[in-house]
Amino acid sequence: MRKGLWCAGALTLTLMSGGAAMAQDTGLAGMHTWVRVGGRTCLLDHYHDGSGSGPTRASAMRAAIGAWSDFTAFEYGNRWGSYRAAIGKRMGCSGGPGNYSCSTSARPCRI
Repeated sequence: MRKGLWCAGALTLTLMSGGAAMAQDTGLAGMHTWVRVGGRTCLLDHYHDGSGSGPTRASAMRAAIGAWSDFTAFEYGNRWGSYRAAIGKRMGCSGGPGNYSCSTSARPCRI
């Protein structure tokens, strides 16, 4: 996973420094380089990951996207948590009927 240990440490920093209030603006996004892409402000080279499971491939994909969005919004603020606005998306799924698992990775963009 691309977020690796840095994001785990960043999460701890966010929690220790009053995460919810801090994340309402840009949270830790200011620690990264930003670029303009198609009218959006995106992180230059920092990806976030999310994973989920479900009885169907579609439900597992929704769970992975939800995990990505929830963590990204928590860390950077709600404006960064839109998977629809993200770029560089990748999704991979495995399993079969009744037991699918999916993982996604994408660069957050602010809307």
